[in-house]
Amino acid sequence: MDAITAYLPQHAGFLPKWLFFTGIISIGNSIQAYSTLEFTKRVYNGAPTADGKDTDKKLSAASPVTPLAAHLFATWTFTSAMVRLIAAYHITTPPIFWLAFVTYTIAFSHFGAEWLIYGNTKLGAGLAGPLVVSTSTIAWMLLTWQEYLG
Repeated sequence: MDAITAYLPQHAGFLPKWLFFTGIISIGNSIQAYSTLEFTKRVYNGAPTADGKDTDKKLSAASPVTPLAAHLFATWTFTSAMVRLIAAYHITTPPIFWLAFVTYTIAFSHFGAEWLIYGNTKLGAGLAGPLVVSTSTIAWMLLTWQEYLG
């Protein structure tokens, strides 16, 4: 186990490990978005159906996701993942810390706008993850930035 933990971020606190974890998860999200539209359509599930009864088939039909959109999302997510992984190891470097912070604010802004302004997603399981991760990490970073940046 020590051989594995030696490669994890060595800074104090859990925030660097969280950045590492979300970076790895983001890489996985990128791979799936390049591979299939299924999971991306769960996030961008379109407007509620007229009858109010959503089925997987209706959600898939209502989703605005195209292969190009999924690939752009995958590239954006992979870029954010790299920033977060670098920040996990260099969290005491102010520009890197704040650049990671910005990735979460961009994610929150994007998902919030797609939900509240553009209607390309609705509140549910697919949107909950990105919203919870982005808002909790934004708050965490704002509450602890002085611990890492002095």
